Amino acid sequence: MWDILVDPDRLPKLTPLLSRIEADGEHWRWHLVRLKVLGVGISPVFTERMTFSEKQRISFTHDPPAGVTEWAGAEGHYELSDVDDGTHLAISLDLAVDLPLSKLATPVVTRTMQTTIQMMGDRFSANLLRELKAQQR
Repeated sequence: MWDILVDPDRLPKLTPLLSRIEADGEHWRWHLVRLKVLGVGISPVFTERMTFSEKQRISFTHDPPAGVTEWAGAEGHYELSDVDDGTHLAISLDLAVDLPLSKLATPVVTRTMQTTIQMMGDRFSANLLRELKAQQR
């Protein structure tokens, strides 16, 4: 599983809405597909500083290049641990997106983003299990 999670070419094939990742050492630039939120089209691109720890943890923090403003970013980690006959993967992810919308739209945007992120997580999990030829427990 580790080999898949650290491969910027394989991750977009498993992750819905992710079109590609450009890796440059510890900095990965994530490109999402064009999204529409309340009629506003966005194509989020954000740079993450990736930290890989002994095949057990992958941490990422938003770290745009100097002088570059990015309107989206992520913070979080993947944590892998051994379990009987397999590996447990826990994912913690916080996303931030700055949209040109009124603050009055916040509840609707929040619900839309939560639903989208849940769908992405569910499909990523299913795709990863299929890639590994494994079953969820």
